[in-house]
Amino acid sequence: MIDLRERFVVDASGARIGVLLDMDVYNELLEVLEELDEMQEFDEAMAEKDETIPFEQAINEIDQERT
Repeated sequence: MIDLRERFVVDASGARIGVLLDMDVYNELLEVLEELDEMQEFDEAMAEKDETIPFEQAINEIDQERT
């Protein structure tokens, strides 16, 4: 579990308008978000029922599109 230790930025009336996080916590949150995004993309790809192609073929097609 991530130990946030957040600090809040407040406006003149005391309403919370922002959060300060340590860089280590921020970077850890980014990593978790990236992992979640990859899992979501995987789930979406598995649900598409598209034709599958071998990995090497996919890499070759991607390389061809880049050139």
